[in-house]
Amino acid sequence: MRRRSLRRRKAADLALKVTATLSSMVGIFFLGWILIVVVRRGAAAINWTFFTHLPAPPGVAGGGLGNAILGTAAMTLMAAVIGVPVGIMGGVYLSEYGRRGRFAGSVRFLINIMMGIPSIIMGLFIYALLVVPFGHFSGYAGGVALALLILPIVARTTEDMLTLVPNALRESALALGTPRWRVTVEILFRAARTGLITGVLLAVARVSGETAPLLFTSLNSPYWPTNLSQPTGNLTVTIFNYAMSPYPDWQRDAWGASLLIMAGVLSLTILARLTVRERRT
Repeated sequence: MRRRSLRRRKAADLALKVTATLSSMVGIFFLGWILIVVVRRGAAAINWTFFTHLPAPPGVAGGGLGNAILGTAAMTLMAAVIGVPVGIMGGVYLSEYGRRGRFAGSVRFLINIMMGIPSIIMGLFIYALLVVPFGHFSGYAGGVALALLILPIVARTTEDMLTLVPNALRESALALGTPRWRVTVEILFRAARTGLITGVLLAVARVSGETAPLLFTSLNSPYWPTNLSQPTGNLTVTIFNYAMSPYPDWQRDAWGASLLIMAGVLSLTILARLTVRERRT
C-alpha cells in the first residue's frame, strides 16, 4: 500500500511538473513571437521624425506621432498624480486605521470590485460624468479615467505591503510617543517602500497601454496637445485607427507606436523587478 501510494505521488508530481513546464514554454514561445514581430515591424518606423512631427495626411508619406506621444505622457502623468496619492492614502486607511471595521470592509470590497471592472466600463462612466456634461472629449477626462484604473491597484498593493510590516515596529515607535501619522510616513513607508514602488510602477505600466477608456474620453487629435481640455492625441487610439487603415505608412506607424508602448511597459516591469531584487539582496 505504501509503495503504491508513493509511486502514485511521484507520478502525480512528475505529471504536474511536466504540465507546468510545457505550459510555461508555450507562454514564453508566444510572448517571444509577439516581441519579435513587434520589434521587426515597428523598428522600421522609429526615427527622429516619428518623435518630433505631427501625423501626415492620409496617403502622404512622412509624418510622425509626436502629438500622440506627448498626449499619452501627459494623460499618464495626470493619472499617476491623481490615482497614486489617493490609492496610497486609501491603502493606509485600510491597513492602519480601518483594519477590521465595517466601513473599511466596505471600502475593501469596493476596491476589489474596481480591480475587476473592465476598463471600457470605466471609460463609459467617465464619458457620462465628464464628457457628456461639457459637450466634448478632453485629455482631462482621459487622465481621470486612467486614474480610476490606477487607484484600486495602488490601494490594494499599499494595504498588502503595510500589512506585511511587523507590528513590533509600530508598537516600538508608538511606545516612544511618536504620532501615528509620523509612524506611518517615516517608519512604515520606509519598511515597505520597495513593495509600494513596485505596485505604483506596475499600475502605471498597466494603464499606459489602455485603449478602451480613451475612446470614450480623450478620443484622438492630429494636433499638438497644448490644451488638455480638448480632444487629445494618444498612442493607443492612434494604433487602433492606423492599424485598420488601408495606408501602408499609417500601418507602419501603428507598428512603431506598438513597439514604443511595449518598450515602455517592459521597461517599467523590469524596473519593478530590479527594485524587488535589490531589496531582497
